[in-house]
Amino acid sequence: MRTRLVEIADATALMNIYNPEVIETTVSFDLVPRSLEEQEAWIRTHLDTHPCIVAVNEEDDLGEIGARGERILGFALVSRFRSRPAYSTTVENSVYVHRKARGRGVGERLLRELIATAGESGFHSLIARIVGENDGSIRLHEKCGFNLVGTEIEVGRKHGHWLDVVEYQYVIPNQRG
Repeated sequence: MRTRLVEIADATALMNIYNPEVIETTVSFDLVPRSLEEQEAWIRTHLDTHPCIVAVNEEDDLGEIGARGERILGFALVSRFRSRPAYSTTVENSVYVHRKARGRGVGERLLRELIATAGESGFHSLIARIVGENDGSIRLHEKCGFNLVGTEIEVGRKHGHWLDVVEYQYVIPNQRG
């Protein structure tokens, strides 16, 4: 397994990883699956200052076929945290792993690589906003050094349920001061 930056031609693979989470779970607060055109536009927003990386594997049939014929096992990204300029060095992160590739270290590889990439890009702080019932993502973020900084009670509603969001933070050590 290796990682690389996302490409437009990865859109179908990312859509096939992400959309089942939108439809069937509460890990995403999106309510409507993305179309191919929407996924391509989304990727374009992550080709510059707020990168998205993909984990790829060419050795087995897990994941979804990506731009180069590789199997995409998952993806991780940083997004703008808030629009006001003083927040510009803080980003929100997300990690999605193909259901068949979970439990194989893909999420950890992606998140650790994302932390390094964010530091190289000059970001200071990463924020993870995780639905409170997503124990796997909570464990992943804690394993990678994120600390719980708060809980937002019943801020989302999906599939007929009120959802809490836990907020985790990672401060990049080489970006202090």
